[in-house]
Amino acid sequence: MSEREGYNVSYDDAGTVEITEANAPLTDAAPVPDMAAPQGACTSASTLKEAARAAGQSELLEKYAADYPTGPHDQPQSMCPAFGSLRVGLRMKRVATILSGSACCVYGLSFVSHFYGARRSVGYVPFNSETLVTGKLFEDIREAVHDLADGDRLDAIVVTNLCVPTASGVPLRLLPEEIDGVRIIGIDVPGFGVPTHAEAKDVLAGAMLNYARKEIEAGPVARPDAGKSDRPTVALLGEMFPADPMMIGAMLAPLGLAAGPVVPCREWRELYGALDCSVVAAIHPFYTASVREFEAAGRPIVGSAPVGYEGTASWLANIGAAFGLPADRIAEAQNAVLPAIKGGLAANPINGTITLSGYEGSELLVARLLIESGAEIPYVGTACAKSRWSADDAAWLEARGTRVKFRASLEDDLSAMEAIRPDLAIGTTPVVQKGKEMGIPSLYYTNLISARPLMGIAGAGSLTEVVGTAMANKGRMDTMRAFFEGVGKGDTAGVWNGAPNLHPQFRAQNLKKIEKRARAAKASEMI
Repeated sequence: MSEREGYNVSYDDAGTVEITEANAPLTDAAPVPDMAAPQGACTSASTLKEAARAAGQSELLEKYAADYPTGPHDQPQSMCPAFGSLRVGLRMKRVATILSGSACCVYGLSFVSHFYGARRSVGYVPFNSETLVTGKLFEDIREAVHDLADGDRLDAIVVTNLCVPTASGVPLRLLPEEIDGVRIIGIDVPGFGVPTHAEAKDVLAGAMLNYARKEIEAGPVARPDAGKSDRPTVALLGEMFPADPMMIGAMLAPLGLAAGPVVPCREWRELYGALDCSVVAAIHPFYTASVREFEAAGRPIVGSAPVGYEGTASWLANIGAAFGLPADRIAEAQNAVLPAIKGGLAANPINGTITLSGYEGSELLVARLLIESGAEIPYVGTACAKSRWSADDAAWLEARGTRVKFRASLEDDLSAMEAIRPDLAIGTTPVVQKGKEMGIPSLYYTNLISARPLMGIAGAGSLTEVVGTAMANKGRMDTMRAFFEGVGKGDTAGVWNGAPNLHPQFRAQNLKKIEKRARAAKASEMI
């Protein structure tokens, strides 16, 4: 194994891995915060932030503000961020999950997780004002963790604080690090601190990498079930379509390299394999906490991804440079795949103007692929923040006339769609809804775009059918708009025998309440 600044990784004959430390030791845990008075589940973000600071959570909030900086608005409109970390835990083998938060929040997160295919229970520790203020909630969580810990069934238990317990300073870091061989991972994922569910995936992935790194520092650990590659590996950072890691592996083979584990991982031992890689490919660029763990282990990071012709060429060159490979070997790997990608793009053209937005973090990669397929992309919006790992993709897009909006709000995405009037709008659910109301063919990004292969030869042409079919539905959209013309919208939607019964006095009264709440929220922010 090659030695790098930070940590040196090696396996012994017994099938274990050990990392020897070359940097300063990790710092001790932060002091225990005081418990603050509870807040309501629907309390404003500013109020919850102030409560969290009063409860000793300033360090946590500052860390999240640095890792996941917001834009001109507080945060993009998307589902509860904790869904991201919950999803990561639920997709791992031998990992149990416990949520600590308001019952309504836990219900919603459980519903969404099962809607997206979770096949295991989500643990929940209920609380009330008394147990929250007195610290009994923490004792209940600790008891639940002890009851659940079973080394024969579990490798780890993830305990997640939602908004109210985080704001009240429930100290999950005081939970035991291990119970009967089961690792205990405590994280805070408040909606007022983590902007998107995509970035919440990084919160848990980073916490697990940190724990695994400490384990390896302490002594030998079990070899990953998949074994160890006989070639240097590239860890892949970001959730991807299952075929993409295989395509990346095939592209790395001519370089004498192999694809390593995908982070977030599917089982605990894969974390050891990821830390044992030689280079990390930040396929999704927003995994700040995970990158920090890899960099602490001395692993170089390569941004962007092998999408399209130019994207694949530059990515292979950057990977080769990170390994110090000669130019002729890099050229050999490029020549093995680029002609087929070029042919695939030419055989599957996309003609039309498309606006693209989403909150998965891969929006810039998809835009690059669509542009190389022939589409015109004047606007790309992503709910994630700009990072050094997305800089090359943003520059490539802007050089081709695309406006890239990081931390895009729903209003940004809608304004772009309304101004451009594209042949196809790809976006989140409300963007798709508005697009169809306007008679613009629209596709939901998460289910119909990101759930397809994007890398290498498989990515060339993978979007053509779904995009082309959607754009061909323009005539159908016009027919539907004409058919439903005149039936009203909003509170006047439907077919009326007479005029709708309007109550302007109720509207005025409700408007005053909304304005009053807005003034109160503004005043609290000034204080």
